[in-house]
Amino acid sequence: MTREKFTFRNLYLASGNAGKLEEFYNFFSDLQLQLKPQPEGFKVNETGKTFLDNARLKATLVANLTGDWALADDSGLSVNALQGAPGVYSARYAKSDSERIKRLIQELKDCDQRQACFTAALCLAAPGSQVLIEVEGQCDGLITKAPRGIGGFGYDPVFEVLGTGLTFAEMSKEQKKKYSHRGKAFSLLLPKIRSLINTC
Repeated sequence: MTREKFTFRNLYLASGNAGKLEEFYNFFSDLQLQLKPQPEGFKVNETGKTFLDNARLKATLVANLTGDWALADDSGLSVNALQGAPGVYSARYAKSDSERIKRLIQELKDCDQRQACFTAALCLAAPGSQVLIEVEGQCDGLITKAPRGIGGFGYDPVFEVLGTGLTFAEMSKEQKKKYSHRGKAFSLLLPKIRSLINTC
């Protein structure tokens, strides 16, 4: 891979989720990268069995499609009492965020065991299906009995971060960045991507 063939300052974000994209821009705010959205109309069938499988699939497809670096995230909620569900199917658990939350609360209605874990897998890929970096972050918590807070997206209103007493939806952006699974994954990714940029 050479500079002549690849403009390393471009970075495509392989996601159509507005909430995730906002967090991505926040995490990369101090890096000299030109962040670009994924190609319009891009869709992928997430067939992976793990979060990392799906992140790798999306990143390599977008990198090959654009001819530039691409970063993909696959994340989700795993609930102990539901044998790890919804897991990699978190976004497909129901048709909307509110319906997904409603289903989750209903399935845990009579359950006192409410331990859960959020996982975020990040993959940075280059054209030619070359995987450059892969990292994974996790955040432990509890599923609340009712939504709390007005911030965030997805399952944030019903996920209380262990030891904080707050759901993600009740946290400020800086608090969420500190505690979240995605924040932890990015803290692993950023030094690696800085090193990669410096050696390109």
